[in-house]
Amino acid sequence: MSETSQVITNLPERTEALRREIAKAIVGQKRVIEDVLLGLYCGEHVLLTGVPGLAKTFLIRSLSEVLHLDFNRIQFTPDLMPADITGTEIIQDDPIKGTRELKFMEGPVFTNLLLADEINRTPPKTQAAMLQVMQEREVTAGVETMPLPKPFHVFATQNPIEMEGTYQLPEAATDRFMLSVSIDYGTPEEEAEMVQRTTGTEKPDLQRVMNGDDLMAIQQMVRAMPVSSEVIRFAVDLVGATRPAAGGASERVKRFIRWGAGPRASQYMILGAKGRAAMAGKPCADEDDVRSVAKLVLGHRVLTNFKARAEGVDTANLLDEIIQKSSS
Repeated sequence: MSETSQVITNLPERTEALRREIAKAIVGQKRVIEDVLLGLYCGEHVLLTGVPGLAKTFLIRSLSEVLHLDFNRIQFTPDLMPADITGTEIIQDDPIKGTRELKFMEGPVFTNLLLADEINRTPPKTQAAMLQVMQEREVTAGVETMPLPKPFHVFATQNPIEMEGTYQLPEAATDRFMLSVSIDYGTPEEEAEMVQRTTGTEKPDLQRVMNGDDLMAIQQMVRAMPVSSEVIRFAVDLVGATRPAAGGASERVKRFIRWGAGPRASQYMILGAKGRAAMAGKPCADEDDVRSVAKLVLGHRVLTNFKARAEGVDTANLLDEIIQKSSS
């Protein structure tokens, strides 16, 4: 058995071990945990959308413990400046040499798992500072460019845009996130269990399941998973169906979608399908795997127009129609 096959074969068991440990801290939210792990296995960033108080921060902190990775959290506010997240140069005295020199003080982005909390509460200038961090995984200060630690992943939480004090994330920023995961309220039973756990004295004792080297090996093996040209074409056609100007666009897409998904969506669709197949222990990705990640990849990339908002048509409805059509 090849090394790739062995890692993929063992991945479902290791994933289940991760789920069990995280469940000691997080009540319910099984789908959310599954999607967050998918983003990690694919080596990409994840956007988490939901109202405050749904354990988004606690989830990523718990994930850092079971993966034995460094964790930092940035609370994005209207007065946050780019240097507050990337770091800044300071003048430092050398008492022995009697000289002064510039020294770079690393910002909180120098970590493994970064939680960008309420990223849409900060102005576009600071949001833009995250682009190099997320895309290049490096920080430039003056003439020096410094790589970030490996692995490096951004999990950004976003409040619904209707809430007070939020800014719409620019398309270039949202496109850097592979997946957009929506977090909703749990059931009354799950909420009761959560309240019981969090109002007592006991704290969850989370055990390490993997480390950074294990995670990067999984990411490499996911990318090495084979996928047929037919499945790639299926993903490309599915993404193309979201573009109003495309020849195969439906009348509802032409009527209600202002902006369809770009080529990066096709790339992430295949990468996500590989990750989903690997989590299931499958030897290769197929069309069903592509469909299973379609809404996660496309949800934040497809923009509706005024007609859609006026008639109560949202992105999720349109994507359901597109995916359903691809199944027929």
